[in-house]
Amino acid sequence: MAIKKFAFIVEKLPYKSETSRLALTHAIASQTVEIYLEDGDNVEPVIAFIGDGVLNMLKGQKALDIYGVTSLEMHIKNALLLDLRVLVCKEDLDRYGLTEDDIVMDAEEIGGELTTEVVPYEKIHQEMESADHLMFF
Repeated sequence: MAIKKFAFIVEKLPYKSETSRLALTHAIASQTVEIYLEDGDNVEPVIAFIGDGVLNMLKGQKALDIYGVTSLEMHIKNALLLDLRVLVCKEDLDRYGLTEDDIVMDAEEIGGELTTEVVPYEKIHQEMESADHLMFF
């Protein structure tokens, strides 16, 4: 059984662009490509937020009020609900003075069991190196 690892790296701000939303949508949808793989093969996606991209993880964004689009907060919760690994760079959170209390850490209220992982950049880099497919947003 082969595993195809996909890494989606988000380093763009969440504002006035579809980049972050596209990354989340592609990461969630990547799990459906299993229908195109050989029997027994699996896809293992991970999405990581680095640099300015960590701001996508903030709780309480007012995207609907300001830009007329649904919030990334709910999109991230849907990813966690579907057991997509979500990584956030610890060094970049520190750079912005953010803590785990400031970001989306889980999707408990909608039945999600997976939580966001706040990890050092080194761990994210390892995920990038081990990925079969690497996409930057």
